[in-house]
Amino acid sequence: MIKRQKIFITGCVQGVGFRPAVYKTARRLGLSGIVCNDSWGVTIELQGEEEKIAEFLVRLQSEDRPPLAEIKSCETVDIAIIDAEDKFTIKASESQGTALSQVTADMAVCRDCLAEMADKNDFRYAYPFINCTNCGPRYSIVKSIPYDRANTTMSAFAMCDKCAAQYIDVADRRFHAQPVACGECGPKVWLLDSKGKTIKTQTDSSIAETARLLLNGKIVAIKGLGGFHLAVDALNNQAVLRLRERKKRDHKPFAMMADSIERIKKYAIVSESAEMLLKSPQSPIVLLPKKKDSPIATAVAEGVGAFGFMLCYAPLHLLLFKQNIEVLVMTSGNISDEPLICENERALEMLGCVADAFLMHDREIYRQVDDSIVHFVGGQPVLLRRARGYVPTPIFLNKNRSQDIFAAGGDLKNTFCFGKQNQLICSEHIGDLEDAQSYHHYINSIEHLRKLFEVEPKTIVCDLHPGYLSTQYALSMPDVSMLQVQHHWAHIASVLAEHNLDGPVIGLAADGTGYGADGAIWGCECLIASLDDFERLGHLAYYPLAGADKAAREAVRPVLGLLKKTYGDDFELDKFKWLLEQIEPDAGKQQMVSEQLEKQINTVETSSLGRVFDAVAAMLGLGGYNHFEAQLPMALEAIIESGIEECYDFEIDSRAGRPLQLDLRKMVEQLIYDIQQGTAGGVISAKFHNTIAAGLLEMAKAARESKKIKTVALSGGVFCNRYLINRCVKLLKKNDFCVLFNRLVPSNDGGISLGQAAIAANIVKREA
Repeated sequence: MIKRQKIFITGCVQGVGFRPAVYKTARRLGLSGIVCNDSWGVTIELQGEEEKIAEFLVRLQSEDRPPLAEIKSCETVDIAIIDAEDKFTIKASESQGTALSQVTADMAVCRDCLAEMADKNDFRYAYPFINCTNCGPRYSIVKSIPYDRANTTMSAFAMCDKCAAQYIDVADRRFHAQPVACGECGPKVWLLDSKGKTIKTQTDSSIAETARLLLNGKIVAIKGLGGFHLAVDALNNQAVLRLRERKKRDHKPFAMMADSIERIKKYAIVSESAEMLLKSPQSPIVLLPKKKDSPIATAVAEGVGAFGFMLCYAPLHLLLFKQNIEVLVMTSGNISDEPLICENERALEMLGCVADAFLMHDREIYRQVDDSIVHFVGGQPVLLRRARGYVPTPIFLNKNRSQDIFAAGGDLKNTFCFGKQNQLICSEHIGDLEDAQSYHHYINSIEHLRKLFEVEPKTIVCDLHPGYLSTQYALSMPDVSMLQVQHHWAHIASVLAEHNLDGPVIGLAADGTGYGADGAIWGCECLIASLDDFERLGHLAYYPLAGADKAAREAVRPVLGLLKKTYGDDFELDKFKWLLEQIEPDAGKQQMVSEQLEKQINTVETSSLGRVFDAVAAMLGLGGYNHFEAQLPMALEAIIESGIEECYDFEIDSRAGRPLQLDLRKMVEQLIYDIQQGTAGGVISAKFHNTIAAGLLEMAKAARESKKIKTVALSGGVFCNRYLINRCVKLLKKNDFCVLFNRLVPSNDGGISLGQAAIAANIVKREA
């Protein structure tokens, strides 16, 4: 029986070779019809035998599906047969409709392209912008949808005859590949000095000279897929120190790049799972345990236990590494804490005082996108920074929502999120909004993604904190329905959204700072949370914290707060002089903070677990100041001695009429005793981490007993600590809990916009 069906497909189906795959499958099965991109996704009309159409649908979702494609929905409807139609064609894209189609993330160069790039007989031999339907730039070059060449920055380059022939050849891998180009018709590479004067103009000589400069200890700004990197030889400590000085990044670890797994294995421990992730099309930075006595320059990642490595993901990187490059620092091309730079002229203006040379190209980057960062929890990859390779892949809801949503996120490690119909679309990592450049980038990014996905938000959701710039921006938006969501509820909701659950769950949220519903600063919470509401069942017992934002940097403040809480009226500054002078040598500063606590001047009550980690690290002599977020906790994790199962004492205060409280006063006393007795810092660190995990387990057990819930969701920046979250997961599972945690978005504040959006989407559904 001959019939004709119209098929509507949504998901990751644009810019991944989906239309060519449809065309080839239809032709092989003898079906006629059409296929086109539209603003919903891909629309197909198929005509032929009913059995062949059914086979087509099976094959397209299995063996004939393109490698990067992901089908989220496939709906069919019977339509009228067209007489005398005898072929299948690809139509020009439609521009009308709702922007539900997914803009694809940028992907690493594929093996087929690498083979061509290495073939001296191929006309793209050694071409640094080689790509095909299965790899290359996507999100970073698209200006609007549908994803066609005219709507990308590649519209500036007219295809030569050879490229155009491949583009229209159904049998070719570049059939309808929008960024297709070659050395004759595509983007070019050249090398400039720090003043903008041309050093080299030819691609091969520019790359060779770049390598020579790097091997001689110079700093080179290299324009890549989503912005500039600042590169330096990772084996040259003096060169790395010079980069730190010029970039104004004194302490935060640098990421590195190598061209093979074998090279990375010389410096770090690479598990099978990590190797697969490093080689994946997303090609993120992966945190790997350091090898002892590694020759990597000390200044690359001092005071932490892991190296951040990525493989070359752009053809230009691989061509550079073929010039006898071993391993490079490849850090974001910016001044510390400012947005990534992607424009040539701005790079020269802002980075001329940092880089000795600039390896430029003329393919415009429309969206700057940082490298993503991943680590492993329980053997599973977990995102710490979600950007290149993963954005703007959405989180899908079960049902459509009637209103568009905007979630403003937080102020640290900001992302924002749009909700449209059944999709929650999180932005890439924006950064810390306290920097003016980052805040302007935030506002511009909101507008860009709003237009790209044709979002018109009617429901706005933000954090409770009145001082957040993200909150102030959200509150300034006119003619919208406004919702403010408590910070830690949003953390737990982000886990629910990832796992497509409504709740309730036992939510264990742990971080540095979150504005509490009672006016205190929360930071270690046991919630009974759903997408409808939450109840604060328990928390870390409050302790006093002096100095507001200074307390996140100056460890003496949480140290004194915990000592004051632990010893009460018996606390005397002089008794702890031996401990405090290594944390804050200025006795006057110690006295000032102590008086602030005594007189409750600029002092808040807090349940912050992040500040407890700061305090313990400082007590162990690991430093007195966080030069970057979580520097001290990272140092504390790095020294943990393996094989320690012991923990300190703690109490769960369960007095009626108030939330459960995790009381750490006994732990503080015992920890200080261990320090006085000369116990190794690695042993104390292990016992401390074990104590926190044990305390959180007891909170969860009390919650299960009270509420008869056995699913636990873990979220918050403290759970970026691999030792802690792995131990918590192990203990909870051993005690018969079902354990959920963030994987698709970071557990730190980079994930709260997703939680905010999920809560708002649930309210919109409820009110519809």
